[in-house]
Parts: sequence; C-alpha cells; structure tokens
Amino acid sequence: MAKQTPEAWMARAVELARRGLYTTDPNPRVGCVLVRNHRLVGEGFHERAGEPHAEVHALRQAGDAARGATAYVTLEPCSHQGRTGPCAVALIEAGVKAVVVAMADPNPAVAGRGIAMLREAGIDVEVGILEDQARALNPGFIMRMDHGRPFVRLKMAMSLDGRTAMRSGESQWITGAPARREVQRLRARSSAVLTGVESIIFDNSRLTVRPAQAELDEVELVAGRQPLRVVVDSQLRLPQAAACLREPGRTLVATCTGHDPERRERIEAAGAEVAVMPAAADGRVDLQALLRHLADVEQTNEVLLETGATLAGAMLDAGLVDEMQLFVAPTLLGGEARPLFQLAGIETMAQQRPLDILDIRAVGRDWRITARPR
Repeated sequence: MAKQTPEAWMARAVELARRGLYTTDPNPRVGCVLVRNHRLVGEGFHERAGEPHAEVHALRQAGDAARGATAYVTLEPCSHQGRTGPCAVALIEAGVKAVVVAMADPNPAVAGRGIAMLREAGIDVEVGILEDQARALNPGFIMRMDHGRPFVRLKMAMSLDGRTAMRSGESQWITGAPARREVQRLRARSSAVLTGVESIIFDNSRLTVRPAQAELDEVELVAGRQPLRVVVDSQLRLPQAAACLREPGRTLVATCTGHDPERRERIEAAGAEVAVMPAAADGRVDLQALLRHLADVEQTNEVLLETGATLAGAMLDAGLVDEMQLFVAPTLLGGEARPLFQLAGIETMAQQRPLDILDIRAVGRDWRITARPR
C-alpha cells in the first residue's frame, strides 16, 4: 500500500473535525490523527465544550502506540488550563515525535504558545498544511478572536423576481422542503439566530432547530442544543404570545428603550431576557454594539441572520454581513410583494453593491446561491 502524504492525513483530521459542526459551540471544531510508521494508530475530534479535546480522544485510542507517532491536528494544541487540561502537555507526555498543525490558534490565550511549548520539548512542529480547509471549519471562532464579533451568515428565501413575502407579510412557503431542510442545518451549526421584531410579528417564527426536519446524522448530538434566539426590538413590541418564547432555549431581546419598565417587565415575564444596547443615530439598536455583546457576553461564534428587508439592509449597510445564503424559488410574486433588501443610498449604477459568488447549486426545485459582499 502506498504511503499516505501529510496532506492526506490532515484531510482525515479535517473530516473528523467536521463531525463537530453542530456540537462544539462555543469551542472550535478540531480533529486529530495519530500516525506511526505510516499507519493510523489513533484519531478523534472535539465533540462538546467541556469534554475532551480532539488530541485527547486520539491519544486514548492510540495508547502506547502514540509514543514516536506524528500528530496531525487541524488547530494548534492548547497550552492553557480551561475546563480540560492543556493538549500540548498531553502530546508531550505521550511521547509523540512530531506535530503537524493546520493553523495557529487565534485565541489570545493560546496564540502560538502551544506550538512553542511543543518545540521547547524537542518535538518537531510544522504549521500550515491545509490551512484554508481548517479555517473554513471555524469562521465564527476566528472572527470572534480576531475582530471581537461573530461571523454573520445572512439567509434569505426569495422568488425569482427577488421578493420575500406578499405585501400582507405572508411568506410561507416560498421554497420547498429540501431548501427548508438546509435552513435547519444552518440553524443547527449557528450559535445564535438573529431576527427583527417585524419578522416575529408577521411570521411568528419559532427560530428553533428541528433535528428530524434537518435529517441530520448527528441528530442524537444536536437534539439537546438550541441556538440563542436574538430579536432586535428597539421599541419592545415583541408579542407576549410569540412562539419563540415557548420554545426550549433562550430568547434575548435587544433593545435601546430599556427605560420603559412596564414593557420590559411584560416581555421578561413572558420568558425573554432583555439586553439594553446603545442607540444608533437613527434611534434603533446599534448593531455593531449588539454583535460585540454577542461575542463578549454570549461567546457567540456564528450568527444566522433570518429577517426581513429592513434589518437585512441595515446589516449590509453597516458592513456586518460576512456571507449570504440566498435560496431562490422558481416562482414570481410580483411587484407589490416585499423586496429582498432595503438599502440606503443607491441611486446610480456606480453605487451598486457587488457580490462575489462562491457557489450555486440546486436544492430540490430551488437554487442556493452562496455569496460574499465584496
């Protein structure tokens, strides 16, 4: 049998890390492979925050065979004591001879210290193999560590003529069941789902993950975790009977009118938490401040923005959308229906907002366009 290349072993570690896509939050998704004499002796991935890291699972599987092995890890082994022990120390004590790391950890608590610790112990360390694939696993964790805010993924469902709902607000359903299944998977991987109060008033969305509808193989892992539901509600208009308030998990209402004690008490009595944010120049919630709050206080990595034209446009105007998932149905809703975005200041072709298309693929009878604001 031909020898596997370092890239092939790291590709296996990336594949393992992907198994934690729905479960590791707020930790990063990490995979590890241990190889000795060109043979796999142990492998593992990080499953849940507070539980053993990928390296520990791989070392346990390898046992004594870890001595003299090479470890392939998608993220720099941690060097600090958190809810679990430092993985760099575990690798040193196990006697591995080399560690191949896809990417350095952006977490300031690690930030090269794990690599330095391994090298000081006489272990050969190589960094950078399949780094792009490793970074793609953790866009939110990297964004939170590097920029102090979550990665924001905007999801919109629209007709072929770019409409999201009828003028009355009726919108269910534009897309088919396969597209809605993909949306469930986007929710499942997200730390939080963000919407505006108008969307709750019109659609009464639950904003929850329904594992059966998502058809996830990892259903037994994801079933117990719901993303934080965040409702932007400057005037505290959230109905007390809103469906999202009766669902498992937390609902956070972001407002800038927290001085209204009566409205706040009613919403909190209905089961929501209220967070008072600074007001922007237009009197609405300062969206940048909200994202900083989600990163700092809630340890939010990835936000799924599911909302209407007003909040979606405001997030785009503020430069706070990192990726767009646009589901396009082969149907027409007409000129009186609601548009995809409300964007300020576009009056000439020179002011248009270009996008980079990353992917287009069929999802049932619909199409999914993955794009990035340029």
